[in-house]
Amino acid sequence: MFPTRFLVALALCPFLPAQPTLQVTSALGTKFYSLPDKGVVAAAQKALAADPKNPDLLYKLAQAQISVWQDREAVETLTRALAAAPGNALYYTERGHRELPLRQFARARADLEQAVKLDPKRMDAFYHLGLAHYFLSEFAPAAEAFRRAVELAPDTDERINSTNWVYAASRRARQDKEAAEALAAIGPEVKNTAEHTEFYLNLVRFFQGRMAEERALPPEPPAGSTDTEAELRFDTVAYGVGNWHLYNRDAAKARDYFQRVVKGRVWITWGFVGAEVELARMKSGTANRP
Repeated sequence: MFPTRFLVALALCPFLPAQPTLQVTSALGTKFYSLPDKGVVAAAQKALAADPKNPDLLYKLAQAQISVWQDREAVETLTRALAAAPGNALYYTERGHRELPLRQFARARADLEQAVKLDPKRMDAFYHLGLAHYFLSEFAPAAEAFRRAVELAPDTDERINSTNWVYAASRRARQDKEAAEALAAIGPEVKNTAEHTEFYLNLVRFFQGRMAEERALPPEPPAGSTDTEAELRFDTVAYGVGNWHLYNRDAAKARDYFQRVVKGRVWITWGFVGAEVELARMKSGTANRP
């Protein structure tokens, strides 16, 4: 962690490097970097310079850093925000959220547990707590956290999103009855309202046996593609389908899907993180069934 005087100097300096910075080295040995800052982070730092301890301005800086995948820097900024505003559930949630793509799963779990303690109705805190448990192979607690996210979901889209993970975590926890119950709650009449959620609904329909694998899977982005949304869609569904093959004891097919995901560049998606975690488990011989 950087010393406080260095962090203050960063906030006051309008001439920070705009080039990508190393964020994390994955369990598979791959180095992941931020995107170039085209001015959004510099603008947020300039706004903060007049009031370096203002938690709202610190949060805005963190959001700017997140927009260019500076998750490591965002975690440091959110730590400063929490120093200025202790007990803020939003800041704990966001810091835990950003620790996940940095593969700091235990730290994320601790932050998100604190967030739900401070605000037991924060749906996004339970959702990301579920992810932290899941990536740590704590599948039963993951399923419970995702179920709480479903209960707190403010709309159909969030319910669909979280249901996908309830199913995944329940299957891995050998809670097949609970997995089936989660799917049954998304009846044929349920529709997504946000375009972004369509691929999650397709994944749920695939799990239900209502949609063929080939139809559920979005097109795989070509090598060198810079279409972040296309890769997000592919990563999410390819990881989910690969996981389904893992549940059904076809590790070879699961591995193929996971390897296709980690060939991409969008290292911050949950599908990417999940595929990487599974490949690392397979490599170390710690992969487990569902």
